[in-house]
Amino acid sequence: MTKQIVFAFALLITLGAFSFTINRIVRFFRFTRPAFPVKDFGKRINVMLTVAFGQTKIFRRPVIGLFHAFVFWGFCVIIFGSIEMVIDGLSGTERALKFLGPVYNIILASGDIFALLVAISIIIFLSRRLFFHIKRFEGIEMKKITHIDANIALSIILLLMVSLLAMNTGYIEYKSLTGESSVGLFPVSSVIAGFIRNGKPENYRLMYEASWWTHILLIFLFANILPYSKHFHVFMSVPNVFLSRLDPLGKLPNMDNITREVKLMLDSSTAFTTSSTGAPSERFGVKDAEDASWKNYFDSLACTQCGRCTAVCPANITGKKLSPRKVMMDLRARMKEKGPLMVKNGRDFNDNKSLLRDYISEEELWACTTCNACARECPININHPTFIIDMRRYLVLEEASAPGEIKALFNNIENNGAPWQYSAEDRLLWAKDLEINIK
Repeated sequence: MTKQIVFAFALLITLGAFSFTINRIVRFFRFTRPAFPVKDFGKRINVMLTVAFGQTKIFRRPVIGLFHAFVFWGFCVIIFGSIEMVIDGLSGTERALKFLGPVYNIILASGDIFALLVAISIIIFLSRRLFFHIKRFEGIEMKKITHIDANIALSIILLLMVSLLAMNTGYIEYKSLTGESSVGLFPVSSVIAGFIRNGKPENYRLMYEASWWTHILLIFLFANILPYSKHFHVFMSVPNVFLSRLDPLGKLPNMDNITREVKLMLDSSTAFTTSSTGAPSERFGVKDAEDASWKNYFDSLACTQCGRCTAVCPANITGKKLSPRKVMMDLRARMKEKGPLMVKNGRDFNDNKSLLRDYISEEELWACTTCNACARECPININHPTFIIDMRRYLVLEEASAPGEIKALFNNIENNGAPWQYSAEDRLLWAKDLEINIK
């Protein structure tokens, strides 16, 4: 009974802290703009199964992709064991899901195997971060605290896997020494138990209990660390893939407020009215975090900071400042800074800073070629170019700010109806002395 009370208390604290954090993030979402309507659920489920659960984009780097897939699939399997631990902790039972029979054996055996595979994968990931210079892990946006954050999260995952294997090993060896029948199959832990036999049953019981508590408390701790970590993608990546834009990558969304203005001008009955509602004009494009859509902010929370987007960005490769990863990280950081102030003072609160220029420079934005290499490579389907374009739209439509070459193009379109500097009557003068039959 004491164990149940202690467990319930720990679970209550965990759920309370997690609820506080999620509520805080949800309140930030309320300041963002609408995005595309979520429909075509069949297509979305197919994308989620292929990209998220199938890890298809991860496998573009086959070797390291396989180890990452092991971690993801391992969590998908091991979560069933974690659910059982919560049930056991609250009810005082042992192996509460054993009524599932053969399915239960498959789940436990898979979790036992994946615990080893995940542990090996995490050791490889930590080694790459600590001892190898991986270029895509570097960049001006990758501060020292970012690397520390990643190392802490990976270390906790490693401890989770070690405690799980220790728990399974202690369980089957204790049952064996006491003559009781164990429930479930543990192929890896059975091998480990073969190397540490000849101990007392009480020692294995202690090993099992200590590992059980270590494992579940680490889960509770990890769940509350994740929202403040780059590893928040553990929760956010699958929903983010489900909410992917289904349009072709090269298709840029229209601005609804521009569309409304054009329709007003084309409607003769409203051509000379100032506003159909009398409401203040909506800002064109994105200047600050609250101008971003909810999907943009969702992308920033889901970003794994893996650097695959920046690694394939032609602008970044040629030495320009643009880093698609930095753009997403900056949006998350800016909302983290301004969000609490808007919660306290309202959406119109101004702290004399903005996402544009204070976090992301114009030089970075105009370096983007909208080739969509970043969006194509992103393992969780973040669409960086649409967000970058929205910030460029603000610069052009609100501030008339653009590089000289683009301003010249705009002037030509306005004056000549085409991007060239010649009028329509002079566009064929280049062929004047050529023997070309122009009809």
